[in-house]
Amino acid sequence: MTVMTDDARYAALAARDRRFDGVFFVGVTTTGIYCRPICPVRVPGRARCEFYTSAALAERAGFRACFRCRPEVAPGAPTTPVDAVDALAAAATRRIAEGALNERSIDELAAELGVTARHVRRATETRLGVSPVELAQSARLALAKQLLHDTALPITEIAFASGFSSVRRFNAVFAQRIGKSPSRARPIADVGDRVALRLDYRPPYDWTRLLGFLRGRAIPGVEVVGDDVYRRVVHIAGRTGELEVRPAPNRSALLLAVTPELMPVLMPLRARVRRMFDLDAHPDAIARVLRRDRTIGKAVAARPGLRLPGAIDPFEAAVRAMLGQQVSVAAARTLAGRFAAQFGKRYAGSEPALSHRFPTAAEVHAVGWQRIVKIGMPAKRAVALHGLAGAVANGQLGLNTARPLDEFVAEATQLAGVGPWTAHYLAMRALHDPDAFPAADLGVKKALRGASPRAAEARAEAWRPFRSYAVIHLWTALSEGD
Repeated sequence: MTVMTDDARYAALAARDRRFDGVFFVGVTTTGIYCRPICPVRVPGRARCEFYTSAALAERAGFRACFRCRPEVAPGAPTTPVDAVDALAAAATRRIAEGALNERSIDELAAELGVTARHVRRATETRLGVSPVELAQSARLALAKQLLHDTALPITEIAFASGFSSVRRFNAVFAQRIGKSPSRARPIADVGDRVALRLDYRPPYDWTRLLGFLRGRAIPGVEVVGDDVYRRVVHIAGRTGELEVRPAPNRSALLLAVTPELMPVLMPLRARVRRMFDLDAHPDAIARVLRRDRTIGKAVAARPGLRLPGAIDPFEAAVRAMLGQQVSVAAARTLAGRFAAQFGKRYAGSEPALSHRFPTAAEVHAVGWQRIVKIGMPAKRAVALHGLAGAVANGQLGLNTARPLDEFVAEATQLAGVGPWTAHYLAMRALHDPDAFPAADLGVKKALRGASPRAAEARAEAWRPFRSYAVIHLWTALSEGD
């Protein structure tokens, strides 16, 4: 996006322009409070406003979060890295949002990202203006504040679910940054016994088509997609439970409900759900790039809220990609159901259709490729799936860490059975990379009137850095007969 001046930000604030929700925050000097640009309160005078590109920066400057517009539920700022420092800052931010610094050190996070701790600190401070520790603290406070507002959970459970190591530390940090204790910050309104979080996005948002995409690929036993709701069994960091996602009434938001078993992993789970449903996308910025192309432009105009479906479990998405090689979507879905039933663990779900959790990479690698063949797989592909599981289990292929697209594709295609199409599809779904482009995809080829992969790649240069969104538009237009 083009860098905005403070005067332009003030104009967006005065107009309560939803396109800039989460892109910047405004601190009001006379109240000491910072808000989203869509806050319903009276717009303050220009001289009283200070603008920040993140909640963490506003908090560093001494401002407290508004209780009306609730900055903690704002969509995340969209990122389109243009160099290595940007990419590192984006990768670190993503992992911190998942709780990477809750129980680990910056040195451990840096090792995961393949750099030194100094590089991580320099990247976040240069690009975001705050340190990794400040980012982590802001993320913990945001989740804690949301849980206080939206659930009836006890303060102790909220402290640990938000990533704090102790209730004493939680109380001290919360009081220092918010200006009151957690118990005083909790609204009086009765929320019952539910554990449901509001996840805001920037409209427009095509929920119906995104749900349709997931419905056609839902794994039997693991996922259930209803008319207006998505449910699934989740296994993350040794915890297994269920989640449900549905649209919020009269809001630009989805509602995430989770079972109690998942509360200890709520921070990484919430981050993954945001990615899966592409809630941090900036539709206006994407459309501005894609509408330059005649074919894509028509598709964007017809479906302005189309999003890029991600994945909660990256390994699951990787297996689905390989199961889908040279077979129909329906056939891949059947194979995925058999795969989950054979190698996953049984789960007593809230409904009979939720009966298994998907296996981990280590579990799949432990069974051997000969058992994979028995679900109806060719031996060569079973060997490739077994090799993929081993590469993920031993860290040879990282699926949980953002990285440059070319680097990931180069690593993935070193594995047997993983070609450029599979690697780019994985980047789209598992890494949620906005610029992946499976040029050899049959749907892309058909939509582009038989263009060769080389010709498709040449044409797609104009769609950067949003080629993944262009692919989703091409697939959707093709499936709907445009």
